[in-house]
Amino acid sequence: MGWSLNLGTIAGTTIRVHFTFLLLLVWIWLMHYQIGGTAAAWEGVIFILAVFVCVVLHEFGHITAARYFGIRTPDITLLPIGGVARLERMPEEPGQEFAIAIAGPLVNVAIAVLIFIALGGPAAVEQMAEIEDPRTNFLVRLAGVNVFLVLFNMIPAFPMDGGRVLRAALASRLSWSRATQIAATIGQGLAFVFGFVGLFYNPLLIFIGIFVYLAAAAEAQNAQIRQVATSVQVGDVMVTEFARLERSATLDEAVEMLLATTQHEFPVVDSAGHLEGLVTRDDMIRALKEKGPAAPVTSAMRSDIPKIHYRKSLEESLRLMQEANAPAVAATDNTGRLVGLLTHETIGEMLMVRSAVPDAFRFGRLRGNGPRTARPSG
Repeated sequence: MGWSLNLGTIAGTTIRVHFTFLLLLVWIWLMHYQIGGTAAAWEGVIFILAVFVCVVLHEFGHITAARYFGIRTPDITLLPIGGVARLERMPEEPGQEFAIAIAGPLVNVAIAVLIFIALGGPAAVEQMAEIEDPRTNFLVRLAGVNVFLVLFNMIPAFPMDGGRVLRAALASRLSWSRATQIAATIGQGLAFVFGFVGLFYNPLLIFIGIFVYLAAAAEAQNAQIRQVATSVQVGDVMVTEFARLERSATLDEAVEMLLATTQHEFPVVDSAGHLEGLVTRDDMIRALKEKGPAAPVTSAMRSDIPKIHYRKSLEESLRLMQEANAPAVAATDNTGRLVGLLTHETIGEMLMVRSAVPDAFRFGRLRGNGPRTARPSG
């Protein structure tokens, strides 16, 4: 995720913090400073940091369950509204998704229970009635936040854990796509409720509502892609006419090609047409600033781009793209020569065609008859 600061790696998972989280800490400091001065300001910041430690533990609950099912988790990104753990691939069974989704809230339940026990049980529960008062015991407030995290995360709406639990329950009786559509519709309905209530009570609910709505829509689209991908080959949807860069090209030549085309990703190939790497627009501009226009294009390219035969299923290429967190997948022929590119944009275009003409893949090139000859644009 862009605009994120790398904090380090724990057990193979990189911890990142989004810059908006840092803005949250500044806002908390200023708000508490106005109420109680410097001491209150730093106490407020420490409390928020303690909350996000609980959020990280919550995400590691998901990670532990995911790894049990053989799913790796490359990174966690901390946002002002919580944490997001990126799974290398989606769970294959409803039971696996249920276990992974519920593991996070269970961690918060455990944290709250341990704090209540340490503070004397019933007495701590009674103090939770005044949790919004900054003078309330630090640990009591922290326990209350963990209880809130459980309740909030179990709301049956994406991207909360409750939405995934709901989908897992529905998928045990319905198809994955249908279960996702139902869960996403419920999530979008709740998003409107959040937004409406936020107009009268707390504007933050409007922001949460927008976030939930967009996340539910994205989840529904991902399910649609997953359903289509099982019956479509890479060759059906890949881009076959694109500009290429020779390994000997400079950044100046790459920029000229960027300005002359509408591409955002440029494959770098050798003399035989085999893929050497990929240069994205952002990497190109970044390298141009740091190294100058005369630098070789290879200094800006990514060499970890997944490759797949154009006759393989689209589902497999999507898995490779997600695992590598790559902007594209290179499609090759029997000789290993580059014949096409598959990007997020081409997948989106495929969905638009499918929605406009449901049986579109029965016609023309979309039948999967193989790649056309790729003609460089420059």
